[in-house]
Amino acid sequence: MKSLQMPHPQSPVGSDADGTDHQPYDQSIVVPNKLILAADSFERKELSWFATTQTPTDLAIQVQDVIFNVHKYPLVSKCGYIRQLELQPSISNFRHDLKLEKFPGGPDTFEMILQFCYGLPADLNPNNIAALRCASEYLEMTEEFEDGNLITKAEAFLTFVVLASWKDTITVLKSCETLSPWAENLQIVRRCCDSIAYKASRENSSTGEIVSEESWWFDDVATLRIDHFMRITTAIRAKGTKAEIIGKCIMHYAGKWLPDMDEGLEGLRGYGFGKSELQFSVLRRKEEESAGQNKEQRTIIESLVSMLPSQNGAVSCKFLLQMLKTAMVYSASPALITDLEKRIGLMLEDANANDLLIPNYKDEDQGLMLNSPEQRTMHNIDVVQRILDYFLMHEQQQQQQKIGKTTVSKLLDNYLAEIARDPNLSITKFQALAESLPENARSCDDGLYRAIDIYLKTHPSLSEHDRRRLCKIMNCEKLSFDACMHAAQNDRLPLRIVVQVLFSEQAKMRMAMQGKESSIIADNSEQEEPRPSTNTEIKNLKSELENVKTKMAELQNDYSDLQQEYEKITSKHKNASPWILNWRKIKHSLHVVAESDDNGDGQQRQNKPGFRLSFRRRRSVS
Repeated sequence: MKSLQMPHPQSPVGSDADGTDHQPYDQSIVVPNKLILAADSFERKELSWFATTQTPTDLAIQVQDVIFNVHKYPLVSKCGYIRQLELQPSISNFRHDLKLEKFPGGPDTFEMILQFCYGLPADLNPNNIAALRCASEYLEMTEEFEDGNLITKAEAFLTFVVLASWKDTITVLKSCETLSPWAENLQIVRRCCDSIAYKASRENSSTGEIVSEESWWFDDVATLRIDHFMRITTAIRAKGTKAEIIGKCIMHYAGKWLPDMDEGLEGLRGYGFGKSELQFSVLRRKEEESAGQNKEQRTIIESLVSMLPSQNGAVSCKFLLQMLKTAMVYSASPALITDLEKRIGLMLEDANANDLLIPNYKDEDQGLMLNSPEQRTMHNIDVVQRILDYFLMHEQQQQQQKIGKTTVSKLLDNYLAEIARDPNLSITKFQALAESLPENARSCDDGLYRAIDIYLKTHPSLSEHDRRRLCKIMNCEKLSFDACMHAAQNDRLPLRIVVQVLFSEQAKMRMAMQGKESSIIADNSEQEEPRPSTNTEIKNLKSELENVKTKMAELQNDYSDLQQEYEKITSKHKNASPWILNWRKIKHSLHVVAESDDNGDGQQRQNKPGFRLSFRRRRSVS
């Protein structure tokens, strides 16, 4: 260490016996009036620091809650800010008092500044260099007052040491989070972000087309604050990095900073104030989270959504749905939620039914339930309805084929089956959502029938009118054979729907048999011997038809029993109810159809047991 001379020309500087000026002293500072201050270290007593010298201190500087008792001249010799102040001595002990407001880095950084001013060793490292650079700017420690002052040393360390290292740059950028606005004004943040973006984009360009593997820099960048992450991501994108890499980086950052909506939030189901009233509530936030943390989470969500690449496939549909759930929990802006819904609508084919189960978050944090039954539903149906509308709008604009709608129809049927278990779900919302897709979107209505059956099972108190209204959504002609067999034995379906299902299945079988027979005749004209496989198929179709006839006979028997019971109950009334006439019409139509089918088969089935059973039950009906 060499001694430092004050820049006052009228103040003589001490010299040695040999006449040599500026003799170096070990850890000492030469001050006016030949005053030599040897400060070996600083000593702390409660909230005050004292320079350990034999000369009494004459300046008390307060930084936040800590008071530093130091000498005035070592600071005046290097700090322009303190030099230009008119320090007035305190009345009590003739000491000078000074308070540094909003000092960058706080008391720890000021202690290092004092060590530098007193000539003690000051350790410059990536953890403190940003704070020292800001503090030296605050105190105006420029070259005007001393060659090699702290500003010059800090700038050299930043430029030649920190920015050359990836790890050190990340460390300095993280330390700048508490140094605003000084770090921004001194371009420390900009230089660090540009350095990180350059190194990351250079690595991506060297990897070529490989984007499936997670890049090495994702973990380091994900530790930064959201505003710094945005600047780095924007700079990386400006250098031509692929949208898939940007999307993966955003997903990685969200996974680190945002809660997992599938695991962190739970639906609490339980019977509440009434025995028949089912309550449902969602834990919107963890109880220990404060308002400041909620605001920070909302800021992260809005920033990440604003950075999402516009290309489809850059991020997964599952990730967008998780972001939508998180945005609704933390009350993000309606414009942001609408943007997410539109993005999901464009990728709805890649969604999963479980991912579409968006909890119906309450508008209040209290545990009180809302009064409207529709507002107490477990899942938010309106959001999915809007997403589906955006999908259909996009399909109409693109004039795409039916393949996308078929995929979405299966997804919608699975979603309907999940929400049908909600006892508070109204039939109006269920029907509106099921009828959102055009009629030709579904090639098979088995999934829709399953959802309707679950809804009827969950809502046993539905009236006959509502049951028929609900079953009109599905097309009985699009049901498979297994679904028809299940519907024929389903007590929850209206009788009219059961009859329609049986008739449609019978018509399909008849058409199939006619088609097979015509093909057999055409083949026989070309080949004398029929194929064994064709005969087997005909036998199988006939056996299936016999099974259907048996089911119809059993159904006729059930109708007869129901009619007899009803006649016993209404025997006391003189006037016959129109309801009886309807039953008779149904019975007569079933009898006519069954008789025509039996006569069409001829004498081939008169000796079969199924025919005898059907004939005996028709006699009982008549």
